[in-house]
Amino acid sequence: MRIAIVSDVHANLAALEAVLRHAEAEGALDGLWCLGDMVGYGPQPCEVLDRLREAGARPVAGNHDLAAVGLVSTEDFNPAAAAAVHWTARQLRDADRRYIESLPQVRREEGFTLVHGTLRWPVWEYLYSYDAALAHLSRQDTPFGLVGHTHIPMLVVEDGRFPRGCELFYLQDGAVVELRPGRRLVLNPGSVGQPRDGDPRASYAIYDSEAGTFSLHRVEYDIAATQKLIEEAGLPRWLSERLAVGR
Repeated sequence: MRIAIVSDVHANLAALEAVLRHAEAEGALDGLWCLGDMVGYGPQPCEVLDRLREAGARPVAGNHDLAAVGLVSTEDFNPAAAAAVHWTARQLRDADRRYIESLPQVRREEGFTLVHGTLRWPVWEYLYSYDAALAHLSRQDTPFGLVGHTHIPMLVVEDGRFPRGCELFYLQDGAVVELRPGRRLVLNPGSVGQPRDGDPRASYAIYDSEAGTFSLHRVEYDIAATQKLIEEAGLPRWLSERLAVGR
């Protein structure tokens, strides 16, 4: 079984389509897990939701998803993010709202726990620090965890050694992580629609159950096409500019 894992698509249809084509070429056709933030920032929220549903995605809710349907406040969003959420809310159809409102914040699939942020604060907390990693692991009742939200591909390995109890690693294109029995991990596939690690290519992962691996993949897409749509929608220009630099 080969399953594609995506996160933080952020209404970037061109990036999502490129990733789905790549996943198909890699034979990752047995499932699609989505770690939240399907909408927000980008110019095609309805089209992205349609495409994910069409592909049979199994998503969890992210903060931008919930903000777009009024279930969380935008008070702590930066001005560009808040403006994009309010714009997104005006685009969503009734069926889109019902779909987002129905999403769980935590999902368990095939020995993995899926959540957007962390299990301590599912839609808000960034898993950057040892404190957040240990808090998450203390609540993770499956061998492996999948998170998004940071837009940066990462790996957390629980090792039990003093004083940190775990190690954090950044993942590069082509990285392969072995999912060995007895080894507790948290994995982040990075962002499809708005990477923030300095690499503007879309980022996603493939879980191969037979090989027991999680592999990271970077995919080129038509950034200029998405930038044009952002500008035509009247969204903040910074949301267009950052796509080209992956920040």
